[in-house]
Amino acid sequence: MIAMDNLITGTTDNIAHLAGHERFTFIKHDVTNYIYLEGALDAILHFASPASPIDYLELPIQTLKVGALGTHKALGLAKEKGARFLLASTSEVYGDPQVHPQPESYYGHVNPVGPRGVYDEAKRFAEAITMAYHTYHHVETRIVRIFNTYGPRMRLRDGRVVPNFIAQALRGEPLTLYGDGMQTRSFQYVSDLVEGIYRLLHSNEVEPVNIGNPGEFTIKEFAELVNQLVGNQAGTVTRDLRTKDDPQVRQPDITKARTILGWQPTVSLREGLEQTIPWFRSELQRLGEIS
Repeated sequence: MIAMDNLITGTTDNIAHLAGHERFTFIKHDVTNYIYLEGALDAILHFASPASPIDYLELPIQTLKVGALGTHKALGLAKEKGARFLLASTSEVYGDPQVHPQPESYYGHVNPVGPRGVYDEAKRFAEAITMAYHTYHHVETRIVRIFNTYGPRMRLRDGRVVPNFIAQALRGEPLTLYGDGMQTRSFQYVSDLVEGIYRLLHSNEVEPVNIGNPGEFTIKEFAELVNQLVGNQAGTVTRDLRTKDDPQVRQPDITKARTILGWQPTVSLREGLEQTIPWFRSELQRLGEIS
């Protein structure tokens, strides 16, 4: 197994347990540049991209480049090696959706020049070029549209709602709600995502497939659950929305994943948070932010 990353938003701490393993190699490389690897490859899983709003708002050009140039280079490698290619796309291709829940047949409602457009359009382009390589170069391709996913090893200052809320709760602070907190999200635990991706990679499905948990919660409900699990009595505080294009709803229609892959999530939000919170607690203790 070969892992490749330029570490622009990642850290080798997440693969430290694999260091020295005879079947694992890490290469620090920017995939927007030409990729050369010796030997055969069975499959290429292209996950490279800033994925948090705080990242792609600070790194808009890099986000666009990895969606376009990075996907092009990775597809070129797949074509050269005769390898199967899996693109990690996103529910953000649906934008601020006018169809709810979102099936794969929905084309989306995206503002291409809005602050979130760099990420949304990068992934939409990545899907388009992936399908083009399948159609014209006969590369075996798969596209997974990933919905909000959480679990251990997320960055504390990732900027997304799960690490934000857990860290605030563990510090005994009020949880910050942007807007009225009635926006909805669907959260899936990382092990469910991995199982869905594995099944999709080994399936014969070429068209995009949603992998997400259809359990829908308002952000306010999510905040209340985090506070309850942590035992935080500080409640919540409201702030203005960060960007005008924040989706108001997000929920996957997973009919296709159930039918084609025989997949559906098995970890409830409460169970997943109970497995995630201890990791954040240990990180905050390691940094001296809590006792």
